[in-house]
Amino acid sequence: MDISNLTIDELHDLYKRRQVTVSEVTKSSLEKAEKLNPQLNAFLAMNSTAAMERAADIDAELSSGKELNALTGIPVALKDNICTLDLRTTAGSKILGNYKPVYNATVVERLNAAGAIIIGKTNCDEFAMGSSNENSAFGPVRNPWNIDYVPGGSSGGSAVAVAAGIAPIAFGSDTGGSIRQPAALSGIVGLKPTYGRVSRYGLIAFGSSLDQIGPFSRSVRDTARALGVIAGRDRCDSTSSDFSVPDYLKALNGQVEGLRIGVAPEFFAAGIDSEVKASVEAAIQKLVEMGAKTVDISLPHTEYAVAVYYIIATAEASSNLARYDGVRYGFRAEDATTLSNMYRQTRELGFGTEVKRRIMLGTYALSSGYYDAYYKKAQQVRALIEADFRHAFEKCDIIATPTSPTPAFRIGEKSDDPLAMYLSDIYTITVNLAGVPGISVPCGVSKTGLPIGLQLIARHFDESTLLNAAHAYQQAAPLTEKPVISQ
Repeated sequence: MDISNLTIDELHDLYKRRQVTVSEVTKSSLEKAEKLNPQLNAFLAMNSTAAMERAADIDAELSSGKELNALTGIPVALKDNICTLDLRTTAGSKILGNYKPVYNATVVERLNAAGAIIIGKTNCDEFAMGSSNENSAFGPVRNPWNIDYVPGGSSGGSAVAVAAGIAPIAFGSDTGGSIRQPAALSGIVGLKPTYGRVSRYGLIAFGSSLDQIGPFSRSVRDTARALGVIAGRDRCDSTSSDFSVPDYLKALNGQVEGLRIGVAPEFFAAGIDSEVKASVEAAIQKLVEMGAKTVDISLPHTEYAVAVYYIIATAEASSNLARYDGVRYGFRAEDATTLSNMYRQTRELGFGTEVKRRIMLGTYALSSGYYDAYYKKAQQVRALIEADFRHAFEKCDIIATPTSPTPAFRIGEKSDDPLAMYLSDIYTITVNLAGVPGISVPCGVSKTGLPIGLQLIARHFDESTLLNAAHAYQQAAPLTEKPVISQ
């Protein structure tokens, strides 16, 4: 049973008509992962035995007349920084190479309650720090459109699991674009919800004021369904919001008549690839033809976003990663003779180059004498960036931008130039700094056969408008090209 191009609705229809079993679908997904992973390196751990046992249980329940839940019998892949009970969770790092959590993340509990089947954990940049998925301690993930190219990061494994047709749904985390950017570069849909919309309990922390879990899928409708499952208040996460969770599927009426689309010149300036610019402008024009209208807006503090982000995110990373010291859990250096040597060697051997770089940057920004000049100033500018969005949404309903300034780049192309790599997230990081929701939806393919993404941004907790606009666009202009490696 090939599920490569089937949506959740289509799978559920097959289940209802008893034309396929959950066990057959799960087996197909697991076999495809095993077949393609040597080429793509998308998975770090498989959950094969437990997944097939769960599938058999669900088949028995359906045979006895149990109604389908939101994700009943749907294979799901999880980024390897989301904790899963007794299933290895490494965050792409040697320092957690053999870590098996003793609890499930809240998102995992909600997926299980909705009937989903966890098939495995996906590769990611170490501790979610990266824009290309080349920073994993377990090797880079490769783009199924061209395996010589990156899939985007840091949630590249989850994006590839969906793009290659292994799973209909996968989940990642987004700190500065780590869902939307790989979605764009891999030709699928990726959503970063409003900060606080989804519980972070059980997400291995990178930047606690920026991190948010969200779904990947091939259709906006599947994304809306997945968000409805994981959204909502969680008493285990004090930063999660009790803002009511609407029915996101009902919001997908496909109508954009009168929708005001904000277009900011800051997102179409120097540095954007000409094909990306043309594809995104054509996508905006398509929405206009469907009844929307464009509004000129400005987000004047966007030029400071990269600097602000890489101060705040690294400062929070420095604090969060201090817990990996070889004492409490995870990797410990074996040859150390003193406590201080054990700390030093554990972190030297356990962390990769990019993680060390960010810890040092963050520690410097927080150090005595520099806190006010860097971290405090960055937080002040962050407030200005958030105000930019607030003022812009007084004039428009959504904002349209490119997701990434370029299509996917070759593996190794930017490895020796951290600044060039950081600029890959220039269009996504402001969304995290402001805490607003953003989605990437495919809007074209470059001449070299690589996908291009359109980013749409909405007000805080207005995922309904965001999803409906993305759904309307995808229905009107679906991406017909397929990855080379998906069969």
